[in-house]
Amino acid sequence: MKQNQQGDPRTLDRAPYRLPAILLFAGVVVSLVAGILHPEGANANDHVASFTQYAGSELWIGVHLGQFAGMAILIAGLYVLGSALAGVPGRTAWAAPLGKLAAAAALALYGCLQAVDGVALKHSVDAWAAAEGAEKAIRFAAAEDMRWLEWGVRSYQSFVLGAALVLFGIAAGTARGIPRPVGYLMGLSGVAYLVQGWVIGTEGFSSSNTVPTLAGIVLILLWTIWLLGSSWRRF
Repeated sequence: MKQNQQGDPRTLDRAPYRLPAILLFAGVVVSLVAGILHPEGANANDHVASFTQYAGSELWIGVHLGQFAGMAILIAGLYVLGSALAGVPGRTAWAAPLGKLAAAAALALYGCLQAVDGVALKHSVDAWAAAEGAEKAIRFAAAEDMRWLEWGVRSYQSFVLGAALVLFGIAAGTARGIPRPVGYLMGLSGVAYLVQGWVIGTEGFSSSNTVPTLAGIVLILLWTIWLLGSSWRRF
């Protein structure tokens, strides 16, 4: 009994995953709360309707700062998880270091995304809403430029985040102390983000992105909860 309490390898194997599991789940929660506060209702590809809604939002900049905070916490969790997985020998040992690099790039791109969406687009639509006469068309064109720039940055951020999740899924799927299905779900969530990247890049925020977006959210929520629960199990 004493050996099980102090040195059971099955217990020790899970200890390094507790901090990343907490960070990952916390990042998802913060992102979901910020997402709930995000103005919804207008068709995002209907720029007149969506820009009108954005101009009337007083929470816009704060909501996007919250989304960035959630992503930063999530990426921190992936980075710490990558450090824990990097010491695991095996044929997939290469995946975790590459996943860490991709995760860092994904956070940098997300910062650019929120600078465009959360700040530049907001000021652009505010200027359009306040403009009159011929200036209104010029301001609308400027706001559309910000929207299209947002599409581009979000598309590539989704590609890079998806690649990071696939890489971590490969590493986690063969790691001791992590249930194998967690790795599978992590990889599938990465695939969902890869699909999102393609749809946003080709169609913008169209209805075609609904399924991959919901799939990504559900899958990430599932594997973060599973990882959090398994990391605190004794056996």
